[in-house]
Amino acid sequence: MKLSNLQEGKNAFFKSHFTYNPQFKYTDPASILSRHRQTSNRFVGVAIDIVEETLQKYGNSDILEQATGCNLLPKKDQSSWEKKSEGCYDEIAVNLTKDVISQGSMGNVNKKPTMAINACMARDLWLQGIGTHYFRTFNNSLQPWSNSKGCEKYGLKSANLAEEGCIHSLLFYPALSLCQHALLYLTDYQASSMSFSELFEHLEIFVKDPHTRWHYCKGTKGGLTDTSQPGGCNKDQVYLEGVLYILKHRHTIDFNLLMSLGKVSYEDIDHLKNSAMLTDPRIPQFLQDRNRYTKCLEKIMMVNGLTDTLLKTLIY
Repeated sequence: MKLSNLQEGKNAFFKSHFTYNPQFKYTDPASILSRHRQTSNRFVGVAIDIVEETLQKYGNSDILEQATGCNLLPKKDQSSWEKKSEGCYDEIAVNLTKDVISQGSMGNVNKKPTMAINACMARDLWLQGIGTHYFRTFNNSLQPWSNSKGCEKYGLKSANLAEEGCIHSLLFYPALSLCQHALLYLTDYQASSMSFSELFEHLEIFVKDPHTRWHYCKGTKGGLTDTSQPGGCNKDQVYLEGVLYILKHRHTIDFNLLMSLGKVSYEDIDHLKNSAMLTDPRIPQFLQDRNRYTKCLEKIMMVNGLTDTLLKTLIY
């Protein structure tokens, strides 16, 4: 979704001392939310625990952002962004823009894979996870389920938990914190009962910087026209949900095979592997050492206070 009056809405909001509820307009009216209204509270408790523990360690969100993503890259130096896309330099174009609601989204421009990056928010290390999404997309294009008819034929489950919950980009973060995933989950949850300005005020508990808080609020309220109304898009809850599901099943998932199969759910691995095209799939370098990769997952569990016992109570 692209907003046609994003900067205008932000200026009015800040000028009102954070009391104005933006009235968003969209370049494509069809992108206005017609679904994704129901949010989940299933993982609210663990999300709060992750956020509070992480902020207690770092003190405020600015220090946390620095630790997990390092520096904001120069907005005009687009080539430096492209070189950081793991293992696929010269294959992916990077489009820096202020118009996208999310931090980034993968698509095609003039038949070339293109990542639209939110130039106001993305940081040095965040871009290195692009390769994972690109490799999954590339591998998926080789499979008989690469189109809607193929998906229907093979009865594919939603790939969102594996795709959006993919924790591979987290491996590049020095802090290994799931705080951002948890904040996105909580923001979507609170948006279901709050206006934009109420949500913005509520998030100050976790996020001190007003520009960062604006980013979280417009992410979940994006899709609404009148943001004074409760509700929003719950799509960002899938990031934390996906990580938790992946971590719970980390000992049984064949991550190399999952990557090779493309954009599919880990639940579909067994019944798809015999029908898959597995000649020369694109595999990220960090997946080639399974022992090291497993240790990274275990460290993510430890850093975020997650245990197998807790995951079993949350996911059944």
